[in-house]
Amino acid sequence: MTSSSSSSSSSTSSTSSASPASPASPALGTTPRSYRLLFRTPEFTPLFVSSAANTAAQTVGGLALGTLVLRTTGSPLLSAVSMFGPSLAQVLGATLFLSGADRLPPRAAMTGIPLAFAACAVLLALPGLPVTAVFAVLLAQGLVASLGGGVRWGLLNEILTKDGYLLGRSVFNMMSGIAQITGYATGGVLVAALSPRVTLLTSAGLYLAAALGARLGLTRRPPRAAGRPSVAVTWRTNALLWSSRRRRLVYLGLWIPNGLVVGCESLFVSYDPDTAGTLFACAALGMLVGDVTVGRLLPPGVRARLAVPLLLLLAAPYLVFFGHPPLPLAAALAAVASVGFGASLVQQEHLMALTPEELSGHALGLHSAGMLTMQGVSASLAGSVAQLTSPATAMTVTALASTGVTLTLTTAARRGERERLQPA
Repeated sequence: MTSSSSSSSSSTSSTSSASPASPASPALGTTPRSYRLLFRTPEFTPLFVSSAANTAAQTVGGLALGTLVLRTTGSPLLSAVSMFGPSLAQVLGATLFLSGADRLPPRAAMTGIPLAFAACAVLLALPGLPVTAVFAVLLAQGLVASLGGGVRWGLLNEILTKDGYLLGRSVFNMMSGIAQITGYATGGVLVAALSPRVTLLTSAGLYLAAALGARLGLTRRPPRAAGRPSVAVTWRTNALLWSSRRRRLVYLGLWIPNGLVVGCESLFVSYDPDTAGTLFACAALGMLVGDVTVGRLLPPGVRARLAVPLLLLLAAPYLVFFGHPPLPLAAALAAVASVGFGASLVQQEHLMALTPEELSGHALGLHSAGMLTMQGVSASLAGSVAQLTSPATAMTVTALASTGVTLTLTTAARRGERERLQPA
């Protein structure tokens, strides 16, 4: 199960700077501090509902496509790649088209992206479609998806302001986890009762619902940045975001530790096929607890200091899997580990504090694309290690790697902070 909260957080911790209220702030004119106020904020609810439909469509369609490819080719590898393919393709989209995240009108983009996904789902459901054509469609879908995270999270940051972003994102993370569980369960029933192709058409219908919700519920807004999206602008903005050492460490922390832990989760099925569902469910529960705790319960001062401990918590429980713990202990370990995914909320807040407002969509899109790419890469690496050794050994090795990256980035961040504070 991939982390809905975007990967594990960076090893640097900081409080975000306050931003003034804007016309897009909550109805009461203040930054939302509760879930109730979030849903009273103009445009938050339609963005939330549209995103929920989009996530459900992805999970239902992904399961159907993986099943269809497996039945067609008999290849577990091609089946897995068909589910991870769009995520891996996002790295290409992030280097070519990500400037559109801030340079396209948000409502038009939030409507057009799910429409494109719906068209892809219909194409994938066509009988007799060659496997090469399936992966060509998935490549196109991944390129379009690379814009989705930047547009969505940039708009959320605009609707709530930077002070409210963390609470709002935590709600989206919880929704994503619930939608993934529900979507996979529903997709499994539909595939068994109907067929993978009919299930793909169902996902197309969900994408259409997401597009309709965005078109009718969101107001028309101008792009956050001037100019046309282009490959050259994408490269320049990526280089600008990457040029800051502090932002660079945040990105590396957001991408790598979490991605490696998702690699551990990707081995649940091969670790124990009979209990994999229980492990996935407990991991989702832990992620939900982490998002609620970090996003709603912890005060800002405490929250900022917990980024690194949460990152270490994310990986440490998987070290125990080397000893093949019994199911109750293994499930508890998976749940406790996933609480650590809440660290990413702190680091996204930090990233927004380090990023100019007009680049917020691009910055969050780069984070989202890099996160998903790293999750796909980590799943492949963990699978390769498991092929050579065993799933339990691979989980332990991957968790050790995640811990090592967290400690290395923490040391680098603290050294950089000391250098920055030294008098010239």
